[in-house]
Amino acid sequence: MRALVSVSDKTGLVPFVKGLKALGWEIIATGGTQKLLEKEGVKTIGISEVTGFPEICDGRVKTLHPKVHGGILARRDVPEHMETLKENGIGTIELVCVNLYPFRKTIEKEGVSFEEAIENIDIGGPSMVRSAAKNWKDVTIVCDPADYDTVLAEIRENGFTTPETRLKLSAKAYTHTAEYDSCIATYMRAQAGLPEKLFLEYDLKQPLRYGENPHQDAKFYAAMQPVPFSLAFGRQLQGKELSYNNIQDANAALNVVRDFDEPFCVALKHMNPCGAAVGKTIEEAWQAAYEADKVSIYGGIVAVNRPLTAEVALGMKPIFLEIVIAPSFTPEALEILSSKKNLRVMEVDMTRSDAPVPQYISVNGGLLAQRLDTQVEKVEASMCVTAAKPTPAMLSDLDFGWRIVKHVKSNAIAVVREGHTLGIGAGQTNRVGSAQIALEEARAAGFTEGLVLASDGFLPFDDTVALAAKYGVTAIVQPGGSIRDEDCIRKADELGIVMLLTGVRHFKH
Repeated sequence: MRALVSVSDKTGLVPFVKGLKALGWEIIATGGTQKLLEKEGVKTIGISEVTGFPEICDGRVKTLHPKVHGGILARRDVPEHMETLKENGIGTIELVCVNLYPFRKTIEKEGVSFEEAIENIDIGGPSMVRSAAKNWKDVTIVCDPADYDTVLAEIRENGFTTPETRLKLSAKAYTHTAEYDSCIATYMRAQAGLPEKLFLEYDLKQPLRYGENPHQDAKFYAAMQPVPFSLAFGRQLQGKELSYNNIQDANAALNVVRDFDEPFCVALKHMNPCGAAVGKTIEEAWQAAYEADKVSIYGGIVAVNRPLTAEVALGMKPIFLEIVIAPSFTPEALEILSSKKNLRVMEVDMTRSDAPVPQYISVNGGLLAQRLDTQVEKVEASMCVTAAKPTPAMLSDLDFGWRIVKHVKSNAIAVVREGHTLGIGAGQTNRVGSAQIALEEARAAGFTEGLVLASDGFLPFDDTVALAAKYGVTAIVQPGGSIRDEDCIRKADELGIVMLLTGVRHFKH
C-alpha cells in the first residue's frame, strides 16, 4: 500500500504518517512535506523518485505526471487499467493526503501583492485531490486533519477504509476544491475588472426542527469566518435548542445593540423592539426597558451590551423570556438563570468593528445583497428647522429615539422620554397609523407631556404632527425629503413643536 502526502497545513501530519508506516505503508512525499517527515524520522520516497523527473519551475511542476495520476486514477476492477500500469511501470497509490496552498490567508494579509497571491494558487494539489476523489471506490482522499484519526483507525481494524468513509471523504474533497476555486475566482475577477459573481460559503451549524411554521424545513448556516454581533458564532450556555424564529429575533436584537456604546438594554418581539433604554448602569437600563412595556416583553428576547449581573438576572427571573443575550454573564447571574431550564442563554461577542457587514435576503429565484445598515447619525441642534429649538434633554431623547426607530419595521414610529421607549408603532400601512399606536401606548402608560417622537421615514402629511401635539409630543425627528416638508414644518411652528430633519432615511422593509 502506498500513500502520497503533500500538505500545506501540517497539523497532526507526523503521527498520522507514522501510524501508516507502522502498518507497513510506503510514503511518497513532496518538497516541504518530505523535509518535515524526514526530520521527524519518517522514511519517505521523494516524488522525483516516483516520476523519474525533478521538481521544476520552483516547485510549480512536481506531481503533474502519469506515474502519479495513473497510480491514483486507475480502476482496480478494470483489467485493462491494471495492465496499462504494469506496462508503464506505474505503481498504485491507495491514499492521497493533500490540502492546498493557503490562498485565502494569503490574500487576507495586509499589503499582499498580486504576484504573491498568484504563487499561492495550487495546481498540482487540486488535481491530485480531484483524481483521488473521483476514484473513491479504490482510493482514500484525506484533505482535513480532523479525519486522520478515523482513517487510521479503520485501516488498523479493516486493513483499509470502508466504502462509506471513502465516499464521505470524496464529497469533502470536492467541497475543499470548490471553496478553493470560488475564492480564487472571486479574487481574479476583481483583479480583471470582470462583472461580479457572488460566491457564498456557509457551513451547516445545526438543523432546525422547523422553519417559521412546523410544515417548513429549515437549517442554520454559519459564515466561514467568525464575526462580532453574530448568533452563529455565539455560545449557548443553557436552554433549549434555538428555533428558526428565535434566531431571526435574536439577530434583530443584536443589530439594535450594535448601535449603542452606553449601557443599553432592548427587549424585542417578532423582530421589533418593544422596550429599550439606556442607563448609567446596565441594571438601570434593564429596569427602564422592562418598564417600557411589561406586557409585550412576555415571551420575548432581551439583549444587553454589558456583562449581565446578578441584579439583572433576578429582575428577569419572574418573567417568561425565550432568550437572554449578553457579551458575558457573571457566575452569580448564570446560577440565578439556571433555575429557568428552558431559557436560552447566549454569550455573543460584541467587539466593535468598522468592517462592512453584508446582508443577504433570498427571494424566489434570486438573492438580494446589501450592506447592513450600521450607520448611526448623531442628532444635533444644527438639524433643527423650526422656530422652537431643542433643549439638551430633548436632543438626548431625539438621538436615542432616532437610533431605536431604525430597527422598527416601517412605517416606524418611536415615542421616547428620558432615554427609554414609551410606545412603538411598527409595520402599519400608513405612518399616522403607526404614530397612533405608539402615542396611545405612551398615554396608556401615563405619559402625556414632554414626549419625543422619531420617524424612520419622512412625514408625508402634517397630520402626524397634529396628532403628536395632542398627545404631548414636544419634539420630532425625521429624515425629511417629502414634497410636503414645508407643510409639516409650518404645522410644527404653529403648534410650538421642535422639528429636526436628519437627511438620512433608515427604512426597514
